[in-house]
Amino acid sequence: MPFESVDAIQKSLAEQVFHYASDRKKAAGRALGTLVELVTFYTLRAWNLRDHIVIERSVPEFANPDITHNVEFSLHPIIARHSVTISPLLLPLTAAKIRKRLTQLEGRTCKSTQLLSKDRVLRNACALSDEDSTLFVANVDSIRQSRCHATVCELVDEPFAIFECKRVGVEEGVRKGPQTIEKAKQGAYVARSISALQKVRLRSGRFQGVIEKPDGTFHRGSYSALLKRIISSSDPCLLRGFILTIGVVSNHGNWFTSDNPNKELRVLAQSYDWLLFLTDAGLSNFIDKLLLNPSRELAPARKAFLASYSGTRGHNRFTKVRIDQDADQALQSYFAAHESEVESWYNVIAPRGSNLKRLRLDLGRLASKKWKEILDA
Repeated sequence: MPFESVDAIQKSLAEQVFHYASDRKKAAGRALGTLVELVTFYTLRAWNLRDHIVIERSVPEFANPDITHNVEFSLHPIIARHSVTISPLLLPLTAAKIRKRLTQLEGRTCKSTQLLSKDRVLRNACALSDEDSTLFVANVDSIRQSRCHATVCELVDEPFAIFECKRVGVEEGVRKGPQTIEKAKQGAYVARSISALQKVRLRSGRFQGVIEKPDGTFHRGSYSALLKRIISSSDPCLLRGFILTIGVVSNHGNWFTSDNPNKELRVLAQSYDWLLFLTDAGLSNFIDKLLLNPSRELAPARKAFLASYSGTRGHNRFTKVRIDQDADQALQSYFAAHESEVESWYNVIAPRGSNLKRLRLDLGRLASKKWKEILDA
């Protein structure tokens, strides 16, 4: 491990990169939060889930649409995929320009978004239109010379899975940030309130799973067993309204470790269906290769990072939403080429005794279901 802790990385970044900031440590902490989100996002892309992803979507509570919660990433059923070629490519590439080449968007109101800006900044999971419970989301496949190939997906607005990233810093000289437990409670509340699958604690301390049938009776049983049954099923009564919840936490003196969890981690572990711990070693490895002892593979990503954090406002091109075109290609290639290494950066806290391979399999099963038939039944 290049650094003994993420806190040591933050101090190094504060000195080497954010020397211009009035609060160097806070600026470095925010950048670390962005890096946690990027690691999560490009892990999902390496798992071939790109076309299902929507970023920072408001997800309503189950059967309570008056209350919604923003989540970092939500995965949605695909109704249809469309290939679009833009040639000649005249920047910026806007939603309106894509609409002219896609008949399915005719007559729909398009957002004022840019899939690719004049200075070649991509918008990941670019939302083109959001009407009638259907999302149109675009992603760039390739850009060569003056030709752009993109994929536009029609998505159901209700997700089948969500990912939330949680990371909390501490002030200098303070053992624990006061907001840590509040962030944990907030994440736990969202995880417990958005899915049709409800979790009930029994007197034994174990969890019972409950999901309502159309006639008002219930499917019920051990929560873990019912969760597996739903993921394996094609029964509309089980799948409608079900959302698999995944939390990703990273350490910064607050969460302790996956082997020695404190109260905050325990709160999250009993609330999310899956809780992944992005280890100090994993995050340290990535940041070291990206920024401090840069590898050639990640050179374009490093360049975009440094350009984004130069002290000039309005020039960020290194976030989960907007990212430099070359940096995006470098990160895609890196995460695909180092898949096993990247997966070793995560520890699975919940379900206890499980592994990342099973999560990937579960997400693949949910993504590949015949959602149109399920939702129309």
